[in-house]
Amino acid sequence: MRLSELKSAGRQPHLPLSLTLADAAGPAELQLLSLLRVLPGQRYVGAGVWRGRPVLAKLLVGGKAARHFQRERDGVRLLAAQGLTTPQLLADGLKEGEGGWLLFDFLEGAESLGDAWNKVEHLPALADEQTAVLADALGAIGQMHRKGLWQEDLHLDNLLHQRGRLYLIDGAGICSETPGQPLSRQKVLENLGVFFAQLPKSLEPFTEELLVYYLLSNGEHALPMEALQKQIDKVRRWRLKDFLIKVGRECTLFSVQRGPFGLQAIRREEEAAMLPVLEQADALLDQGHLYKTGGAASVGKVEAGGRTLVIKRYNIKGFAHWLKRFWRPSRAWHSWREGNRLAFLGIATPTPLAVLEKRFLWLRSRAYLVTEHLPGPDIIERFAPHVESGEAPEAELAALDQLFAELIRERISHGDFKGHNLFWQEDRWALIDLDAMCQHGSAGSFAPAYARDRARFMRNWPEQSALYQVIDQRLPKDISSAN
Repeated sequence: MRLSELKSAGRQPHLPLSLTLADAAGPAELQLLSLLRVLPGQRYVGAGVWRGRPVLAKLLVGGKAARHFQRERDGVRLLAAQGLTTPQLLADGLKEGEGGWLLFDFLEGAESLGDAWNKVEHLPALADEQTAVLADALGAIGQMHRKGLWQEDLHLDNLLHQRGRLYLIDGAGICSETPGQPLSRQKVLENLGVFFAQLPKSLEPFTEELLVYYLLSNGEHALPMEALQKQIDKVRRWRLKDFLIKVGRECTLFSVQRGPFGLQAIRREEEAAMLPVLEQADALLDQGHLYKTGGAASVGKVEAGGRTLVIKRYNIKGFAHWLKRFWRPSRAWHSWREGNRLAFLGIATPTPLAVLEKRFLWLRSRAYLVTEHLPGPDIIERFAPHVESGEAPEAELAALDQLFAELIRERISHGDFKGHNLFWQEDRWALIDLDAMCQHGSAGSFAPAYARDRARFMRNWPEQSALYQVIDQRLPKDISSAN
């Protein structure tokens, strides 16, 4: 295969494939055996063999190939010139009309700090194992900053551990101010804001403690916490906005198809499993266990591909109902977007797997949402034995406190906060039925919505019951009383 042919190879070119690439010693065959990252028509990153040795290949094609090649090569050279540990660049080249390539020494058995973090993320906040991962990352970031460099695309997957050494990768994101001289304080704050914004909110109280590991590598500047927190909040807002655009766009995370006869969005890793589910959604609902049927929505637990799922079908009740619905995004789409919003923010909800809007010449009709199934009991069932005594388990009450704190922090109202929409799952309360959920842009609009949510939630139990009194005392009466 010629390098330029990758441009039209799509997301999954047939492997293995052979490409003839050249270096100073002349042309040689690259055998590409696997793909690690793909941006269709632009970038293909994978593992292969070249001149008898394993390599990591970055293959750049399309109209932006020359620019991407230059950025990657410049970044790698900056890292090497400043003595920072990065995989050796074995060969590179750029050919007009074909594309560019960079071949790196393959780090056999290396683990990204992103993978290391995934193994310990479930532990209590700032457990020793978590601290070890973050300390390594912050130490490496400090070393870059001390040398006048920073990584624009700063995340844990761009740091690799192998045999006790930490490698910096992804040269395309490497930028410099004055190479060899420490970064200015403003650049440090901006870049650290990018890093800390990606960590779970539960770690926010420990930012100052974690910053010590950065200062051990680069103590050039005093870093005021208030200024750093402003940067973190700014990046968090941007990341959420960017993510919510991606849930409706073809990208690495989501497979999305739009057209005059339908809109379909699926989590990329679930695409093979979800396509048959969407094709058979009505039949699966007919065969499944229905929680709700008829009217505006039908909801059922179904079995598909050896797993239990929930399908929610949003019905059109008649012509008058269709006139109200055809011109605006479906409630299925709203729930898809809000479910992904909650997941991004770390607030428990069943993972949204796929959504389908059926259309006729762009006019919307029936729609479907597929999510994970939560086997746990809802809060009505879970707290039923404690209504009169009020002696609900403290862990479950504390988890309820935490959920309300998260919703207040993010200015999120549910819109239908009845107990059947709150499930106990893996030591957390998870929200379902997100048709009316809203993240408010101001405290002024959020305050009355929170008051309605709280009032609806408290109506789950008799006002004179001991459980009502316990919960009423614990939950903030309004957003101004929240800690």
